[in-house]
Amino acid sequence: MNILIVEDEIDLGEILQDYLTSENFSATLVSDGELALQKILSEKWDLVLLDVMLPNRDGLSICQEVRKTSQVPIIMTTAKVEEIDRLLGLELGADDYICKPFSPREVIARVKAVLRRTNKTDEQQDAGFRLDKERQYACVGDQCVELTSIEFRILETLLLNKQRVISRDVLLKNAYTDHRIVSDRTMDSHITKLRKKLSPICNDDLIHSVYGVGYRLQLP
Repeated sequence: MNILIVEDEIDLGEILQDYLTSENFSATLVSDGELALQKILSEKWDLVLLDVMLPNRDGLSICQEVRKTSQVPIIMTTAKVEEIDRLLGLELGADDYICKPFSPREVIARVKAVLRRTNKTDEQQDAGFRLDKERQYACVGDQCVELTSIEFRILETLLLNKQRVISRDVLLKNAYTDHRIVSDRTMDSHITKLRKKLSPICNDDLIHSVYGVGYRLQLP
């Protein structure tokens, strides 16, 4: 499996690279934020270890940009205590985070755990639920339901960040591309309608509410 390490502390990055290689991963190290973003979007990776503090572009904005088009698993690393609340809110779409200083063995354990979780979710998605962007359908097997453009964008955002909690604000920003101002209750109304539309083709409630935070798509 190919792991991209994005770390501007070269000594630390090389230590992580050595540990990952010893665990039979193929590990590549980059130290520049802009270069990291280019590599993430243009090459195939199984997981990205992404530092928050980087030259030229910070890890938080990289993660947000990547999540617009890619589901690659991302583990953030940070020494900035003030960033932890944002990471915990999962608004960035990261799969996990690790606080510095950390042991390389802890990083290896987190990498393996995230890969197990995301690979399992990918198998579930391939086995059933999918989105048809051209027709704006949500499908399970041969059964499909038609969605509005806003409903489709909401569901697409949840699917791109499957198993992660996405805040109402993030969902609203992605759903309303004209940047109009709408309330949290508007999103709750869209979610209610989505659940009703999906219920005939899904035995389980796919969209889970997380009180005080937002919503999570959990495939059966």
